[in-house]
Amino acid sequence: MSRWCASLTADDPVGQVAAMGGRPVPTREGRHALGLLDGPGAATGPYRVGDVYAIGEATLHNAPELRSRLGADGAPGDCSDGELLLRAYVRFGTAGLSAADGMFALAIAERDELVLVRDHMGARTLFHAHAGTGEGAAWAASTSLRALQRWPALDTGLHLPAVRSFLTFAYLPGRETLLRGIHEVLPGRCVRLKPDGTSVEETYWEPAEVTDERPAAEHAGELRELLESATARRLPAAEPVGVLLSGGVDSSLVTALAAKLHDQAVRSYSISFGGDAPNELAYSGLVATHCHTEHQVLTVPGAAVAARLPETVALLDSPVGDPLTVPNLMLAEAVAADGMSVVLNGEGGDPVFGGPKNLPMLIHELHRDEAGVDSRARAYVDSYRKCHGDLPVLLTPGVLAELADAPPVTDLLTPYLTQGQMTSLLNQLLHTNLRTKGAHHILTKVERITASQGLEGRAPLFDRAVVDHAFRVPPRLKLAGTSEKWILKEAVRDLLPATIVDRPKSGMRVPVQQWLDGPLRELGHDLLLGDSARARGLFRQDTIRSWLRREGTLLPRQGGKLWLVLTLELWLRSFEVGA
Repeated sequence: MSRWCASLTADDPVGQVAAMGGRPVPTREGRHALGLLDGPGAATGPYRVGDVYAIGEATLHNAPELRSRLGADGAPGDCSDGELLLRAYVRFGTAGLSAADGMFALAIAERDELVLVRDHMGARTLFHAHAGTGEGAAWAASTSLRALQRWPALDTGLHLPAVRSFLTFAYLPGRETLLRGIHEVLPGRCVRLKPDGTSVEETYWEPAEVTDERPAAEHAGELRELLESATARRLPAAEPVGVLLSGGVDSSLVTALAAKLHDQAVRSYSISFGGDAPNELAYSGLVATHCHTEHQVLTVPGAAVAARLPETVALLDSPVGDPLTVPNLMLAEAVAADGMSVVLNGEGGDPVFGGPKNLPMLIHELHRDEAGVDSRARAYVDSYRKCHGDLPVLLTPGVLAELADAPPVTDLLTPYLTQGQMTSLLNQLLHTNLRTKGAHHILTKVERITASQGLEGRAPLFDRAVVDHAFRVPPRLKLAGTSEKWILKEAVRDLLPATIVDRPKSGMRVPVQQWLDGPLRELGHDLLLGDSARARGLFRQDTIRSWLRREGTLLPRQGGKLWLVLTLELWLRSFEVGA
């Protein structure tokens, strides 16, 4: 298990890779160096096609189609997925990348450039950093943020605008990271790093709205075929598969399709928080019985969350303020303990087909007084209901002063909320969801947590062809009145009990406040009021004390907001980030 790093510089590129903790791999001599890093990941290489070398983490779900396109002479039958992707790129350029479907992050040493490639949806993460100018210019790239943090040429530190973004969204929705000077490659992009310190970004795939007014039944029938194909391609050959089953329609349909299509055992896994905590075990149990899966319910006590939260946060290259991170890790451990290498999930249904958040935004659009995309973007930010409105009393005056001239967080959203590739408002919202929360929260969390246990977490609903079809479906068939994800439900109605298909989404209700008042109380006080947090000077201590005492007007979202602040502090400590 490993990740990778790469360097482009005239000044000892092999030494730069080694300084990041990488083990250099053989390539041609020149400005490039590629290396493998210890740590959870799927990196292999080097791959070579002619005079072009690459290293990467690649799992392709349509390898046979790519081999057929390349022809018998273009792709040896035994070549790895990474080499196959490189061959497609060398032969067809970015069109070869667009034709692929899978999870990948590659560094390609091509002529005097270092080319970085991230998959269509963002299932694998990829970062880069720049130092120097002119002849002294240098680039470094890696799938590990920690590796770039170790790069001696980079003068990094805490990036305050990213702190504000995290407290607003509970993840980082664009190129920025919490480390100054390190940027994330966006999904569906190919970034060419040049020896003079400049770079060029190419978009090889982006979802596009297509007018397709076929009857609903035809759309549902085609979607069903695509869902079956997407699930089948993600099933492991000749071994059991795990499925994370919450009991909602998305995870339930993936469970049903896996049970229908797989020729091996299908094992489903659900979470319980024990005691009197609300749960959906009746629904997940109903689906497991209906689909004849081997079902396991994992109980996650608050004490386990408190004990394992620091190590879980440390797994993530960028923090995710999701209280399900520790339960997700424990589920991954359970799946790995059962001997499986692949676990499917139902992620993607909401951002792709119109789940919660979109209806309130559409109602806002009908009643807003202020025209323009800025008003729409502010409403989108407000809909997160995180810490954005509390920043004036949460952040210290010094931090607020430094952020005064920073671009507003709405700038991260306006490219998707304007008339462009998407003309309908619902599709603009779905595009925003896909390219922000989908790529930088959902898929990022799944990939890092499953990789830590030697698993691959695969999401059929994020399949490229499924997403393309979603933006061909007329908006009225995705959000039909107040029925969310209507077309998705129609496509799988015969697979599942009506109780599952037609029930409203409730989401997993996590007892965050109980944890913060109980097993996490001591950790929260020690971290947020401790010497390290005070020295960093991000948060006003009086506000933190008030929140910890549950005072003021913070309720009822107090638990979620404190969770964000606690997660951020744990991440900063793990990465040893000071002021």
